[in-house]
This record gives sequence, structure tokens and C-alpha cells, in this order.
Amino acid sequence: MAISAQQYAELQRRLAGGKADASKAKSSKAGKDVPVGATISAEIILGLDPSLRGTGYGLIRVAKPRPVLLACGTLHCPAGWERSHCLAHIAGSLRELVKLHRPEVCAVEGLFFAQNLQTALIMGEARGAGLAVIAEAMVPIYEIAPRKVKQAIVGHGGAQKLAVAKMVQRMLGLAEAPAPDAADALALALAFAQETGRHSLTPPKRV
Repeated sequence: MAISAQQYAELQRRLAGGKADASKAKSSKAGKDVPVGATISAEIILGLDPSLRGTGYGLIRVAKPRPVLLACGTLHCPAGWERSHCLAHIAGSLRELVKLHRPEVCAVEGLFFAQNLQTALIMGEARGAGLAVIAEAMVPIYEIAPRKVKQAIVGHGGAQKLAVAKMVQRMLGLAEAPAPDAADALALALAFAQETGRHSLTPPKRV
């Protein structure tokens, strides 16, 4: 079937428009990817060390000459509490913390392999309760391997908890070392600040 010159020109215009739209969509999608070596900018960082009986948290503000402590502590759940009660307490407390301090990013310890299956399941429940609340507030979550946190804070991946707490105390200029769970959470926040404050070939993994 023959078509007129005007119809042919209209067909060419439509085809060209479709290619442009496809190219634009592809470019837009590519723009969402974070290139290797890019920095992640965040001023207020929440470190989270989930545990059913003692979830540690630590909030810092990135500043010069050193980060500033905003808040830290441990969400304690007595041994007599049922697991469901503990999970509700973790979620509710973190929701209030996020609302109060408005962190821009959250750093959590990477998954570990527990020899005891029951322990792993309970830890997973506490971790899930915490991460769900953070995600609910639209705060990006990144995980850092435990050895990488110790390497960033102390200088070697096999450091003991006391050494981590002492270095956290020194880095934040605190009068005394934080409690163990809170120190671990602050170490996560500090390690995240270090890793993302410079170009890195292995940036923290987003959850």
C-alpha cells in the first residue's frame, strides 16, 4: 500500500521520538547506579548492633576536627520478657530515636554465621525488627562486615571488644568508654563515616 510523503515524514518522526524516549529511559535508569569509588554523603549516622536482649545504638554527627556524639545506649530486654515483647520494645524504641534525631543513613553489622541455629534465628528476628523500622523511615541502610569495622577503628580485624570501646572513646573525645553494645554501634557509625568519607573500591553494601 502506497503512502504519501507527508505520512512517511510523520512515520519517521514517530520512530525518532520512540528512540529518544528509550534512550532517555535508559539514561535515567543508569543514573540510579552508584559508581564504584563514589562517596556517600551523610552528616548524621546511626550505628545499630541488633540483639534480642541488648540492642546497641549510636548516633554521631560528622564534623571537624572529629565526629560528635549525639546519643548512644543499649535497648535492654530482661530475661523474663517473651521474644515478641522484646521485638516490640526494639521497634518502638528505635522508631522514637529515628524521629528524634533524624539520621540520614544507618550502618549495621553484616550477617555472621552462627554455629547454633536457634541463636541465629533469634538474632535474625532482632535484626529484622530494627531494620524494618529504619526502612519504614526511608533511611538508607548499609552493612559492614565485623572484621572491617574492627580494622577501621582499631587497625586489625581481630580486635577485642574492650579495644574497640577504648578507640571509640578516643575518636569521639569521651570522658569514659561506652558500654560494650553501644560501643559496637558507635564503631559501626564511625567506620561508615571513614569508609564513605573517601573514595573506596569496596563501599559498604546497601541492604
